[in-house]
Amino acid sequence: MKAVVFRKDRGLAYEDVPDYQLAPDEVLVRVANTGFCGSDHSLVAGGLVPDGYILGHEISGVVVDKGAEAGGPALGQRVCIRPTYCGQCANCINGKPHLCRVHRRTAGIGDLPGGFAEYIKVYPQMLIPIPAGVDSRNAALAETFAAALHAINCTEDKTGSTLVMGGGPIGLCAVRLLKILGYGPIVLFEPVKEKRDIALFYGADHAFDPHEKDVDQQVMVIIPGGFHKTFECSGVKANVDRAIQLAADGGQVCMVSVIFTPLTIAAPFLINFKEVRLTASISNTHQENIQCLTWMAAGILDAKPLISDCEPLERLPVIYRERIDTGLAIKVLLSIGEEF
Repeated sequence: MKAVVFRKDRGLAYEDVPDYQLAPDEVLVRVANTGFCGSDHSLVAGGLVPDGYILGHEISGVVVDKGAEAGGPALGQRVCIRPTYCGQCANCINGKPHLCRVHRRTAGIGDLPGGFAEYIKVYPQMLIPIPAGVDSRNAALAETFAAALHAINCTEDKTGSTLVMGGGPIGLCAVRLLKILGYGPIVLFEPVKEKRDIALFYGADHAFDPHEKDVDQQVMVIIPGGFHKTFECSGVKANVDRAIQLAADGGQVCMVSVIFTPLTIAAPFLINFKEVRLTASISNTHQENIQCLTWMAAGILDAKPLISDCEPLERLPVIYRERIDTGLAIKVLLSIGEEF
């Protein structure tokens, strides 16, 4: 079969790879669409995956074969894939499979090959049936929305003013979900106008260029007293300090982006004086994916405005160099097999 693999000497490459052989407890899915995630970019740019590994974890497709002992969705079922599963550790048993620590099996971002291929081999527990009325492009990006929903669920008091810092896919997904959930006013900080425009279409009340002069003062006129919640989705280290500065008394700041190097908080006493609550999120759960698919089926959630580039699999190495690594793309979606 065809796949895009990571090569240590040249990055992403479109190649022939061996067809999968199923174990008794495995399922084969023919891939329809796979999204390119920011974490995929980090892994490729950092050379952090083994030579020959197949990335890709935002996947929709159809079940086409099953091992003799594999349960789950029937042949022909349309599915998307939640990439992490163990089922045995305390976190999995307690409904937090995204925090699996013991027998972790992860497709496209861990030990199992991912969805930048014509087929993917997974365990049935990773599969989520796609409801009627949801197309393959939306289904592939349900996981992106679920990551934003998980960040929202990691905070308390499901109302109030919100600031989203960063208009990448997760930040834009957060804007749409906050609107659906009834938050407001919703403000986005994002330097790229095209992304600000999508946020306004998705329901943001205001979208600002964070580099604009005196923007913080402008925002505080609109949101007197500061924000009840801030979601840091940009990866810009200075935004953590800025979020604390703009937080209301008792406000919450959720770290959604993953920052790997030290950062500085200029006025840490504000955390005390305002009783700011700092939290963070990572990944998402099966139930959060199901909720996003349900909203998609109801017609109130649509991923398509996010998609700046829809390309065949063989184009991914070029698109990575020209559009992803340069920061020009908003969301790249691969059209791999028959879409639905």
